[in-house]
Amino acid sequence: MPRTRFAPDRGLVTRMVTTMFLIGLLYVVFVGVLIALFGRSWPIVAVVAGGLFVAQFWFSDRIAAFGMGAHEVTPEQAPELHGAVDRLCALADMPKPRVAVADSDVPNAFATGRNQRNALVCATTGLLRRLEPDELEGVLAHELSHVAHRDVAVMTIASFLGVLAGVMTRTALWGGIGRSRNNNAGLVVMLIPLVSAVVYVISFLLTRLLSRYRELSADRTGALLTGRPSALASALTKVTGQMARIPTRDLRRAEPYNAFWFAPALSPGASLGSLLSSHPTLEQRLEQLGRISAQLGRG
Repeated sequence: MPRTRFAPDRGLVTRMVTTMFLIGLLYVVFVGVLIALFGRSWPIVAVVAGGLFVAQFWFSDRIAAFGMGAHEVTPEQAPELHGAVDRLCALADMPKPRVAVADSDVPNAFATGRNQRNALVCATTGLLRRLEPDELEGVLAHELSHVAHRDVAVMTIASFLGVLAGVMTRTALWGGIGRSRNNNAGLVVMLIPLVSAVVYVISFLLTRLLSRYRELSADRTGALLTGRPSALASALTKVTGQMARIPTRDLRRAEPYNAFWFAPALSPGASLGSLLSSHPTLEQRLEQLGRISAQLGRG
């Protein structure tokens, strides 16, 4: 990883390596099961699995930006946003990512990209309208921390396996069962959804565990970089409080991308259970920022 002035996080690195190992093992087992079940159709399974994986990794930034309605902006179009990113990149000694804006009233931000040179940082119009300059810098420092630590790339790859399970299942069914003439076709029809469900659940839980830790890590390293944890705490409080005022249809549109947002967009009735949440609770995040503020005050 290219060095930056963001504080290193060995705990995050350990969790990313562990998650990727387990996700990779799960991926291999899943493809192996499909190949074993479909015999002569294995070339289709292998080609589709490899092609989708490469496409997801290589074009993850464009896929995420398109899904969240983001479009790149020039310094003339968004001078405040570009100015904040410029200052933070100079402070962190890292390459400047592409800068984008999403036309959404949901106050949020995200970062995506497979590495620092291909990264994209995006803020919504709702966030830009609501935050003060120091609060915006706190949020952007959080997002740039994801880029510097490359955990956004790990999350992109890890979260893809659940989607891949469904796609591979349909491909295998179309390629194999329709032409199967043996008596095992009925058993295969029953086994494939079961295997896919198990793969999805395991990958979902692994990514959720990593997601919660990486958000705390980004809060911590972003606050240490700017030296103003109170600004990030203020932004967190403001963004979370404003979510309840956003129309339900907008929140539901943003929910599928919660693992990438700065703060989760939750429509009424959504679960905040610790096992299923993509983010730590607001209380946990504010408590950590309070400790950092106290440490900086003593230092």
